[in-house]
Amino acid sequence: MQIGIDSFAALVPDPLTGATISAEQRIDHLLQEIELADKVGLDIFGLGEHHRGEYLDSAPAVLLAAAAARTKQIRLSSAVTVLSAADPIRVFQSFATLDLISHGRAEIVVGRGSFIESFPLFGLNLNDYDELFAEKLDLLLAIREDAHVHWTGKFRAPLTGQGVFPRPLQDPLPIWLGVGGTPQSFARAGALGLPLMVAIIGGEPHRFRPLIDLYREAGQRAGHPAEKLTVGIHALGYVADTDQQASDDFFPGYAEAFTKIGKERGWPPVTRAQFEALRRPSGALIVSEPKAVVEKVLYYNEVLGGISRLSFQMSVAALRHDRLLRAIELLGTEVAPAIRKALPS
Repeated sequence: MQIGIDSFAALVPDPLTGATISAEQRIDHLLQEIELADKVGLDIFGLGEHHRGEYLDSAPAVLLAAAAARTKQIRLSSAVTVLSAADPIRVFQSFATLDLISHGRAEIVVGRGSFIESFPLFGLNLNDYDELFAEKLDLLLAIREDAHVHWTGKFRAPLTGQGVFPRPLQDPLPIWLGVGGTPQSFARAGALGLPLMVAIIGGEPHRFRPLIDLYREAGQRAGHPAEKLTVGIHALGYVADTDQQASDDFFPGYAEAFTKIGKERGWPPVTRAQFEALRRPSGALIVSEPKAVVEKVLYYNEVLGGISRLSFQMSVAALRHDRLLRAIELLGTEVAPAIRKALPS
């Protein structure tokens, strides 16, 4: 199993002190985090895409290109690219260029996103939410297959054989489908034979097993080999030297972030009791000391029928930079080696 990190490059006040660093400092910290993740042997670092004031990841390919110049082995991915609000040609060109810069380490995770700011920002109609995504995914996959595409759709001008360049070093450029919880999204990924990245940010992971089974069944019906139908997990997680430190470090920023989102979506404020319930062995949060984190990751693998990747999302908790670096160190030196030993390739 591959172990990695996903980040939203969050720029929010410290939930305890109220202090805020500059955007320039946060970008510096982000690149330091990716460098360390590479140094300690983690497999993947992903960057989200948002168009909100509290995040600095509106241009993930640019940030990942900067990271590519400072790293050697770690794979560099979006997490996710909001394809509904993007031009598939530009997405492909950006990540093909990243692939060349990184000597073949780029990946794309495409999805519809969990926020809607990008639709009015780019002059799109939210009523076309799913139709936009389906059409643009079709075009992105066609471009990946052939540099000269003949294609017609509803939302953009047709292509009549124009060339899309540059071409990536990897052939094909890895494209994952990022999903939340709708059966249609899981089935679509399976029918297309795309690797699946599942965001599990709450509840109990075992409840996603029927959806993952649906993905695998749809893929097999479409004739895709089982080894092509791989599943990755994007999970909220954090590792510290002790269980109590992990809980105390992560909760304040986690509660503030999800309480803020909850106000927009009609959720109640987050409580410490709810947080601790999600940290229990069957809960979604992977927040603890290294041994317990390893056990939780192995639990995810068991109840979901085998997964190939798990990426820890830590940036939503507004963690101090030194604590985040320590977490990355523990993931690379203690957690990942133990998981690789327990789940050899």
